[in-house]
Amino acid sequence: MRVETAAGSFSERLYRSVWPVWESCHAHPFLTELRDGTLALDRFIYYMKQDYVYLIDYAKMFALGSIKARDLDTMGKFAELLHSTLNMEMELHRQYAERFGIDREELESTVPSPTTIAYTKYMLDAGQGSLAEVVAALLPCMWSYREIGTAFAQHPGALEHPLYREWILMYSSEEFGELTEWTIGLMNRLAEGLPERELARLEELFVITSKFEYMFWDMAYRQEEWPL
Repeated sequence: MRVETAAGSFSERLYRSVWPVWESCHAHPFLTELRDGTLALDRFIYYMKQDYVYLIDYAKMFALGSIKARDLDTMGKFAELLHSTLNMEMELHRQYAERFGIDREELESTVPSPTTIAYTKYMLDAGQGSLAEVVAALLPCMWSYREIGTAFAQHPGALEHPLYREWILMYSSEEFGELTEWTIGLMNRLAEGLPERELARLEELFVITSKFEYMFWDMAYRQEEWPL
C-alpha cells in the first residue's frame, strides 16, 4: 500500500528513495505471519520487549524535536508525540507484557540487541543536528508503521486474531495516522529552500533509518542475541 504524497514534495522524494526497502519490510515473514496470525508467540514476545526499549530512546527524539522547535505549535505537537509514545504506544507493550506474565521491571530491563543499539544510537546521533535532521531520522518508523498497520487492517481476517488485533488497531488508528501526516508535513516545510547538499543529508538519514527498520523486523524474527 502506497501513501499519497504531494507531487514534487520532499516527502515524495523520500518515499521513492525507500519504497524498495519498505516493500521488503512488508514481505518479511515476521510481518506476513503477524498479519496472517501465524507468527510464533516467542518471536512476538522478543519483538515486543526489544521494541519497548527501542521506544524509550525513540521518545527522546520527540523531546529533542520540542527543544529545537522555533514556535509553540511545533513544540506542542512534539510534546503530543512524546506523550502518545510514552502513554499509548508503550502502554500497548505493557499490556501485552502483562498478558505474557512479564512485569514492568523485567520489560524495562530488557537487554537491547546489537541491532536495537545500532538503530537507536544512530537516531540519537542524528538528533544532535538540526530539527530537519531529527525529523528525517525519526519519520521512517512512524510512516512505515502507519503503512503496515493500514494495510493489515484491510487484510481479510487480520483483525480477528485475538492477540495481534490490538497491534494492528494501534498502527492503523486515526490518531496515529494524523500524527504521522503532521510529521510528514513538517518534513516538507523544513526542507523548503534548503540547498541540495542538505537535502541529500536528510535523504541519507531517512534511507538509513528505513534500512534499520528492515533490520529490526529481521532481528526479531531471528531473535538476535549477543555473541558469546
